[in-house]
Amino acid sequence: MASWRWVCRLVCVLATIAPVASFIDGLYCGKDNCYDVLGVSRETARSEISKAYRQLARKYHPDKNKSPDAEEKFQKIATAYEILRDEEQRRDYDYMLDNPEETYRHYYRYYRRQYAPKVDVRIVITVTITIISVIQYFSWWTRYNSAIKYLVTVPKYRLKALEIAKEDGLLDKSKKRGRRSKEEIREEEEATIRMIIENNMDIRGGYSKPKVTDVLWVQLIVWPYYLIQYIIWYARWIWKFNIKRESYGTEEIGRASCRERV
Repeated sequence: MASWRWVCRLVCVLATIAPVASFIDGLYCGKDNCYDVLGVSRETARSEISKAYRQLARKYHPDKNKSPDAEEKFQKIATAYEILRDEEQRRDYDYMLDNPEETYRHYYRYYRRQYAPKVDVRIVITVTITIISVIQYFSWWTRYNSAIKYLVTVPKYRLKALEIAKEDGLLDKSKKRGRRSKEEIREEEEATIRMIIENNMDIRGGYSKPKVTDVLWVQLIVWPYYLIQYIIWYARWIWKFNIKRESYGTEEIGRASCRERV
C-alpha cells in the first residue's frame, strides 16, 4: 500500500509540473502564460484581448503607476498582447501549450516568425520586377545612345547623313534661323545628323533601339498569350502533318529545316 501511495504522489507532482514545463524561458511570455498575463482564456476573441490589454496598459503604465514592479508588469502585458493579437503567432503559441515536449520545434517556429520579413512577398516580387524592368530599359537606352554616338563619328555614315540633310534642306533651314553663333549652328547640325542616322540605320542585336514591350514586366504580362499561341500552332502542326499526313508548304519546309538545324 505504501508503494502505491508513493506512485500516486509522484503522479500528482508530475501533473503539477507538466503545465510549467510547457513554458520555455526566452520564448513568447517566458515562464508566464500569455493568456493569464492578460486575464483571458484561449477561447477569448481578439477584440476582447485588445480590450483587456488596453485596460491593463492604462493600469500599469509606468507614467501612471509608480509601483516598483509596474514597468516589469507593463512589459509582460505588452509582450503577451503582441503574441496573442497576431493570429499566426497565437496559433504557434497554442501549439506550444498543447505540445510542450517538442522543444526544438518551438524554438524554430518562434524565431522563424520573429525574423521573417514583415513585408508581403507579393510586394517584394512586384518591386523587384519593377526595378529590373527600369534597369533593363535605361541600360538598353545607354547602349543604343553609345551606338548612335559612334556611328555619328564614322565618316561613311556621317557623309551620307549630310547628303540626306542637304537634299531635304535641313541644314539650310538651320542656318537661316536668325543670327546665331557658330557653336549653336554646329550643335544643331550635329543634332540633325544624329536624327538622320537614327531614322535610317537599322541597328540590331544588343544595341538596337529599346522598346517598352521588351522589358520584363511587359514580357511577363504577354507571356501567357504567346504560350497559348504556340500551343495552338503546335497542335495544328501535329494535326496537319503528323495525323493527317498533309504535304509541307513552303513556309512549313523552312520551319522544319530550322528545327532540324537546332
